[in-house]
Amino acid sequence: MDIIYASLHRRDTGGLLPAGEADEVRGALWAHARPDDALQHITVRSESERVDLLVYLTLSTADHTEGALQRVHHLLSRVHQASPLMRRRYLPPASPGR
Repeated sequence: MDIIYASLHRRDTGGLLPAGEADEVRGALWAHARPDDALQHITVRSESERVDLLVYLTLSTADHTEGALQRVHHLLSRVHQASPLMRRRYLPPASPGR
């Protein structure tokens, strides 16, 4: 299993944290996950300026950590593009390594 830490930074950091935010983010990720993402589990924690994610992926024999980072980045980008809620609430995900 690979575990990848990622964050989505809020567009507006001055307001209250939305009720049910962790469930909304988790649900959006599951809704847009594809089999090749190898998603197994997601943990979400809300902070004042961002949402922190631990994304658990099943191991792949073809690619290891770098591949896992890319898969998570592609998943976050796909969700950000597809979900008006995610686009309105969070900045686009940063590329791995930034």
